[in-house]
Formats: sequence, C-alpha cells, structure tokens
Amino acid sequence: MSVNGSDDTATAFGAATTVRSLGDGTFTATLRAEWAIGTHPHGGFLVAVLAKAAAAVLRERGEATVEPLAVSAEFLHAPALGPVLLRTDVRKVGRRATVVAVSMEQRGRSCVEARVTTGRLPMRRPEWTDVPQLPAEPPSGALQLGGGDLSEGPFHLAKSCDVRLDPGTAGFLAGRTGDPPRLRLWARPRTGEVDVLFAMLAGDLNPPVVVGLGHRGWAPTVQLTALLRTRPAPGWLRVFVESRSVHEPWFDSDATVVDAQGRLVAQVRQLALAPAPGA
Repeated sequence: MSVNGSDDTATAFGAATTVRSLGDGTFTATLRAEWAIGTHPHGGFLVAVLAKAAAAVLRERGEATVEPLAVSAEFLHAPALGPVLLRTDVRKVGRRATVVAVSMEQRGRSCVEARVTTGRLPMRRPEWTDVPQLPAEPPSGALQLGGGDLSEGPFHLAKSCDVRLDPGTAGFLAGRTGDPPRLRLWARPRTGEVDVLFAMLAGDLNPPVVVGLGHRGWAPTVQLTALLRTRPAPGWLRVFVESRSVHEPWFDSDATVVDAQGRLVAQVRQLALAPAPGA
C-alpha cells in the first residue's frame, strides 16, 4: 500500500518502493537497478523508501493519518543494489504531527538515516503562494532525458519516469559550459498518476545542477530535506532547480515542484559534493 492507501501495483514507482514488515518495527525492501543512476541507487528513491517505512510502522500501530509532511535524510554510505533492512523508531505521536526515525541498513552498516514527519496534507487552495512560472506541459522543443544522458552514469529511471528538460537550461547536452546552475524540467511517471512521494522524487530527477558549470560526474548527496505541501493533481509536474552557491567541493541544490494546477507540492533542498570541473 502507498502512503495514501492506494494500490502500489498501479505504478512502477509504487511497486519499487514497497516495504515488507518483519513484525517488530523493522522492514525489508529491495533497491532495484531500474531506480539507479549507473550503479548507485537514486537518492530521491532511497528517501521515498524511508518515508514508506515510516508510514507502514504507523499504520501497524493504528495511526490513521500517515501522509508525509517533511523528510530530513543524512546519507552516510552509498548502499549497493539489492536488499536493505529498515529500522523504525516512533519518536513522537501528536495530534497534528508524528515523527518517525528510520534507518536503512545493508550488511550491518547504516547507509541512510532520516526523520520523517507525518500528518495531514493541506487540501484547500493556499492562502498565498509564489512559485516559478513554467508551462503546465513541456513545450514541443523540450528534450527528453534518456537512459544515457546523465554525466553520473546511465539514467535507468528513464524506463519508469518521463523527464523533459527545458533546452534553454540544458546546454550541457551540447557540450556547453559556463551556464548558471539552473535547470527547468517536467516529470511524470510512465504508468499511473503522480502521488506525493513521486513529487518528492521529481525534486531529485534532474542532472546535478552544477553540470552547466562543467562539473560532470557523480555528485553524491550528503544531506537532503524535503517538504511535502499537498497531494499533486494528475498530470505533469513542473520542476525548477537552482543553486545559490558552488563553493569549493560543496554546492546546494534547491528544487521547487509545482503540479498541473499550479500548486506548490514539494520543496527539495540538498547539500552535495560537486565533481571536479571537466572530470
């Protein structure tokens, strides 16, 4: 089951993030090759699995409201593809917000640790909002992100995710360097409709934002914080990604995810390590 109680088999993403209970607050999951970049499991996908485990343990405890509101994750060691163990610890049960600590372990080593805050996502129109302006659907000239387009390695997620880049921010695909670290893109699953965890994933589907500056290669995430704001409407998600500072090996990546109705649905901010220019 998904965090909203829908059938996971409806989407490849839902099935791939399935967690299986061991009955004692621990769960197992499998990191699949089709949700990796090169040989590295995709960071946004890992965070979605952690959020699924948090929701699952709360359902086992009889908690009715288990929608994710915020996820803060620390990436300690890169896990390999294959099975992982998920340990949960319910830290707070509240009327509006419940907090669960989740760790992802593999071969006895903690790989990713997160705090997941759950509650009830807002459903009404926002009182005030300020979001980037992008067309609701990718224009005809948008570039489809294929399986071999990312500098970090083959983008296997292209099999399940339809991702289109604004060519005005994708000069790196033509070998251009020196562009500002900004990207605009559109994303949706190839099967089924978007949900709140896919919206979080969409905030991490872009090539590393520093690729426009000539930094090509694996850019590992050190810390990721995602805010989930409302359930996305069916259709394309619009994503605007930018960096405020690229400073020595460190850079930030700040993604704003807007749904087909123009509502802010997710904000994903990361601190990551940039590969050396021209690597």
